[in-house]
Amino acid sequence: AINLSSDGNLHLRHLKLIRHLGTGNLGRVFLCHLRDCDNATFALKVIDRETLSSKKLSHVQMEAEILSMLDHPFLPTLYSRIEASHYTCLLIDFCPNGDLHSLLRKQPGNRFPLAAVRFFAAEVLVALEYLHALGIIYRDLKPENILLREDGHIMLSDFDLCFKADVVPTCKFLRRKSRNSKRNCFNGGCFAPVAGSVEEVLPEFVAEPVTAFSRSCVGTHEYLAPELVSGSGHGNGVDWWAFGVFVYELLYGTTPFKGGSKENTLRNIASSRKMRFPDAAEVEEAGIAEAKDLIEKLLVKDPRRRLGCTK
Repeated sequence: AINLSSDGNLHLRHLKLIRHLGTGNLGRVFLCHLRDCDNATFALKVIDRETLSSKKLSHVQMEAEILSMLDHPFLPTLYSRIEASHYTCLLIDFCPNGDLHSLLRKQPGNRFPLAAVRFFAAEVLVALEYLHALGIIYRDLKPENILLREDGHIMLSDFDLCFKADVVPTCKFLRRKSRNSKRNCFNGGCFAPVAGSVEEVLPEFVAEPVTAFSRSCVGTHEYLAPELVSGSGHGNGVDWWAFGVFVYELLYGTTPFKGGSKENTLRNIASSRKMRFPDAAEVEEAGIAEAKDLIEKLLVKDPRRRLGCTK
């Protein structure tokens, strides 16, 4: 059993720091465990508020607020928020297998096989959809922010650049025609199946924050959407653009608009030049055509026509 304080809260004295894991935009992260339970390890994000600007302090508050909302297998759990002097400490899940960027760089050609791309992309997609259903626009999708759990599944990290918007979940009913086979029977004898179509009414849960709008320019430059680069304001579409860049990078080992410098990369993103795929050196494996089609629909420079953004 864990011996908590008389107030029932967890304090820093209940934790034992094991080693430094890394330093991020807002603070340092340590591996730790509960003093009364050695086999329960966590990541402790330690933020020194005295060293941060007012803007970064607002990012700390945003991250803590969003972490407290999450309950999903591909997103971190905030076990405790500890305030000690001028430090804010966030106790969250520890992912022992590092991040997806490091794993990607260990692959031949810095690229994953299609089956692995499909696996990681599917899990990131599910996590993004969950965030959007809560009205949260992530705004910092990249392989470095995707951690790998002990079981190999993903966990998104770093929520300080998120934007919180209002969202009203609704349930729509869509009519869809589907192929149907039926047998015509007459006097006990059946003819061959006759192909036809029936109209189905299917429910569709809709919780995408399509009306969200912000003018803040945040994120990693190779993953920035054109509307972020131009400063014209943005909404949920920046996450779907970044998702397209993400899938492209997993497949090809580089990002689609990368230039010789940061300025050239941003110029490529903002230009009207259409995204191109690398020339295929050999026969492409099955499924690549579908992956390219998905990427092309995500990397549409006009957010009004981008997959996932239509109102």
